[in-house]
Amino acid sequence: MSDNALLYGLLANAVLILHVGIVLFIIGGLALTLIGGLRKWIWVRNFWFRTAHLIGIGYVAMEAWLGIVCPLTTLEQWLREQAGQAVYAGDFVAYWLRKFMFYEAEPWVFIAAYSGFGMMVLLSWFFFAPALPWRRDRQGR
Repeated sequence: MSDNALLYGLLANAVLILHVGIVLFIIGGLALTLIGGLRKWIWVRNFWFRTAHLIGIGYVAMEAWLGIVCPLTTLEQWLREQAGQAVYAGDFVAYWLRKFMFYEAEPWVFIAAYSGFGMMVLLSWFFFAPALPWRRDRQGR
């Protein structure tokens, strides 16, 4: 394996790990917001955390509605091609992370799932409002 192929393969794995991290942030962020809201954890009302979370799921839902392939997926596949790897095959880390993240279903399943999840995130803004940084109490509503 050439040095370039090794480098591209490592970069592809880094993109995949970043992608998994974003997925975990979006899924875990809602779970922690709901649990933390019920348990009165102040940090789950952090405006910037909640805004980043809402933007994240909003972007994913928009991609699904518009039929856009995630740019991270496109980048990872391009890097794997540059490394001479099969697009959906790779080393141990890549194999298991991909098994965790990617599965086959009809497009409407993903649109419904992402839209429903996005609605849950929006509802969490009403039930456990984030603390607005420009308000003094910073406790939300």
